[in-house]
Amino acid sequence: AREMNLSETAFVWQKPDGHFRARYFTPAEEIPLAGHPTIATVFALVETGRLKVDAYLKIPLELRDGPIDVEIFASAGRVERVVMSQRKPQFLRIYSPEQALPAFGLSAADLLPGACIQTVSTGTPQLFIPLKNLDSLRRSQVDMQKFAALRQTGDFFSVHPFCLQGLERGQTFARHFALLPDIAEDPFTGSATGGMAAYLWHYGLIESPTFIAEQGHWMQRPGLGFVEVVGARENIETVKVGGGAVAVLRGELSL
Repeated sequence: AREMNLSETAFVWQKPDGHFRARYFTPAEEIPLAGHPTIATVFALVETGRLKVDAYLKIPLELRDGPIDVEIFASAGRVERVVMSQRKPQFLRIYSPEQALPAFGLSAADLLPGACIQTVSTGTPQLFIPLKNLDSLRRSQVDMQKFAALRQTGDFFSVHPFCLQGLERGQTFARHFALLPDIAEDPFTGSATGGMAAYLWHYGLIESPTFIAEQGHWMQRPGLGFVEVVGARENIETVKVGGGAVAVLRGELSL
């Protein structure tokens, strides 16, 4: 994973029962759940002929903390969309603006009025910072020393500031920050999109449980995720996050 130096690297193998298991690593550590490697892993299994699908297939994918459901939508055997069902959300620690915002060059005036800064986990705990508009989000700038101190005393893996405005098709736009040697800013973060959706639905900040999330445009790597929150606001069962995939590189690993 350090050699590849991507946001995540997936290691995959087939179990005796025919199902597949995967473990995900950033350049620095293992993480229990992530969106991009889930979508990419299942796509790669179809592309290499290890999974057969004509129009639709639902499979369990065994991850570090247990299985999740993954749905594959295809046409004539070609994958059009892969959708992961994330874990039941956990709403964890709430942070004051004074605790969290200085690490990102922001102040309480940048926050979405009435919203809290909170860690939510749909598989990986992430800190969600709801901002009032795109301008505040664009001005977010990480102070690595303050960020490291916040994470050392916190209950989260990475940080997901977002706002309720899209740039193109989306209803939300977000950024995602992690500590070095991991990727400092992730162009799109499927796991955090799920946690963000759970946060928005739980606190009544979105009217529809289905929406499009955008991220990465300011990095010249635009991405969007199709999101569906399943369950009542006070009892969310799962969040589905999905999108398309393409193969960009093929190679052979020599040991």
